[in-house]
Amino acid sequence: MTIAQELDDQQGICQDVIFPPGDLYSDEPPLESELHLRQIILLLTCLEWLWRDRNDFYAAGNLTIYYSPHQRKSEYFRGPDFFVVLGTERKIRKSWVVWEEDGKYPHVIVEILSQSTANTDKGLKKEIYQDTFRTPDYFYFEPYTLEFVGFHLVDGEYQPLQASEQGHLWSHQLGLYLGIHKGLLRFFTQDGQLVPTPEEMAQQAEERAEQAEQKAERLAAKLRELDIDPDTI
Repeated sequence: MTIAQELDDQQGICQDVIFPPGDLYSDEPPLESELHLRQIILLLTCLEWLWRDRNDFYAAGNLTIYYSPHQRKSEYFRGPDFFVVLGTERKIRKSWVVWEEDGKYPHVIVEILSQSTANTDKGLKKEIYQDTFRTPDYFYFEPYTLEFVGFHLVDGEYQPLQASEQGHLWSHQLGLYLGIHKGLLRFFTQDGQLVPTPEEMAQQAEERAEQAEQKAERLAAKLRELDIDPDTI
């Protein structure tokens, strides 16, 4: 049924139904742990840093996706832990409302598993992302056991992704690998390079500057040993 058809059939709707258009806030439960929070922030920070010059995507974490104007809060709201929508305006949103976003659903979804959500993430949510969202790339990651699995939509059904030699899984939509690095899920470029955080970039620049300074000091010392004034070179 299309959204337009659903809107034409509003008889017998319960009081907990939300009707569009509406300025809908996200309505997600708290995250299971600090580790879950840090993992989501890490994915979001790295992707936004890598794509800092792009304005054609939206990435968010633990945000409600409203995809039916007749959604019942207790049954059908689905808020992925991390998701990316391509070909859309990069701006702040209170939630992702499909019927107000040209019918766009996430192109990539990552769920961070916990004991209380694992069965749902591997079962019901996976079915919704496959059959309703039609999300091309779906991954789930357990931050304590390091279980990591990915799927790509092929002919309407999720097919498991095969890991690279490094154990990374390719996201067709992002043009990036996802893989585990120091116990956390990270992005990697096509040639296997870790996508850094802004802090890691700053640290790398600082280390390069220190290495250059040390190299210059060693060269100056060597020249002095040869009785050559470094300032004359």
